[in-house]
Amino acid sequence: MSHDDTEAAGHAHDPSAKLVRMANQIGLFFASQREEVRVPGIAEHIRKFWEPRMRNQIFAHIDAGGAGIDPLVRRALETLREKA
Repeated sequence: MSHDDTEAAGHAHDPSAKLVRMANQIGLFFASQREEVRVPGIAEHIRKFWEPRMRNQIFAHIDAGGAGIDPLVRRALETLREKA
């Protein structure tokens, strides 16, 4: 069993785990960008490519404490929610 399989199996009960992982991967990509484009870039990517259902689910996860979400990604998601 690979690390990803183990991680997925450990979070089978948490439907937000996959979205958290995806959001953090987007954040990792933008982390190497200039500071002024990091948060807006993450927010814009999620706005463009995530369905409203996915965005609502990650916002609910943040409201429940946001476990596992990178701080940079959290800022981007909060910015995105303010504009919605």
